[in-house]
Amino acid sequence: MRLTIALGSRPYDGPWGGGNRFIAALSEALAGAGHEVVYDLRRRDLDIILLTDPRVRSPNVCFGAGNIVRYRSFVNPRAIVIHRVNECDERKQEKFINGRLLRANYCADATVFVGEWLTRLPLWRERLHKPYYVIRNGSDERIFNAEGFAPWDGKGPLKLVTHHWGYHPMKGFDVYAALDRMLADSLWQGRIDFTYIGNLPRQFTFTNATYIAPLDGSELAAALKRHHAYCTGSINEPGGNHQNEGALCGLPLLYRNSGCLPEYCIGYGVMFDGPADLAEKIQYLIVNYQRLVPKMAHWPHRASRMCAEWIELFERLVAQREKLLESRKQHSNFLRALAAQYQY
Repeated sequence: MRLTIALGSRPYDGPWGGGNRFIAALSEALAGAGHEVVYDLRRRDLDIILLTDPRVRSPNVCFGAGNIVRYRSFVNPRAIVIHRVNECDERKQEKFINGRLLRANYCADATVFVGEWLTRLPLWRERLHKPYYVIRNGSDERIFNAEGFAPWDGKGPLKLVTHHWGYHPMKGFDVYAALDRMLADSLWQGRIDFTYIGNLPRQFTFTNATYIAPLDGSELAAALKRHHAYCTGSINEPGGNHQNEGALCGLPLLYRNSGCLPEYCIGYGVMFDGPADLAEKIQYLIVNYQRLVPKMAHWPHRASRMCAEWIELFERLVAQREKLLESRKQHSNFLRALAAQYQY
């Protein structure tokens, strides 16, 4: 079965964040599986439309929910629409993303979440009645792998690293600031180092940690592998890629008990709650480091697995097309369709 699939975002070169890496990986995998990929709605014979982001003003977004509703109504009503949800208000303590996602979701025949945690949020738990699935993000193991990684031998400081494209404080900067302070504490001097790679919040600076501007691809992988363990303090992370990249490079994880991180990271590191128990959990990581290193070879969140799950879902939903189209008729709603037309 050869499908024609419209993806709602276009891949860009450079450090554009996890969403861009997802689109790049999926585009390549679909082409490799013999499917045709386009990034607009000009084709009249689309089998699948993937809505990746309802915010049409974003530079890499190709079309939004309103475009899909019009295409479905006036061009090709047999195209199956899937909405990938990888955002929420809780991530940045905002009050407008959830509403946009909900309005946009009207156009979808099925919804895919990048973490089980998202499905438990009140927005979706109370309102999601159409088929939904969870496909967790995975990173490109051809780039992010343990080749050249040298685990900590117990001599010298344990080198911690993290990286983020996003610069919102809730990416974990309370934890990263705490690490920065620990480096000046006589109890920790010579025992740990910390490097931050990526963008920083406005007016945020490190005093003791090493800072590196955003990196991507092989440069990022090489930088990660110069360290021993990966730390993520992100709060309400919907389904990040940063922990995947660190783990695939062989680094045991020090991860926050928040958002999707426990479901992604359990079994592959040490969980902490925040700055208050950070030092205790770093000590636990130091003691158990050698036990954790061999487990990292089995990290499951790889791009090959993720793309295979997406392709299998595309093919399965097309095989169920008639059932999905009938369900669409039963749940049609003029006011919700009108709301989805609103471009923002």
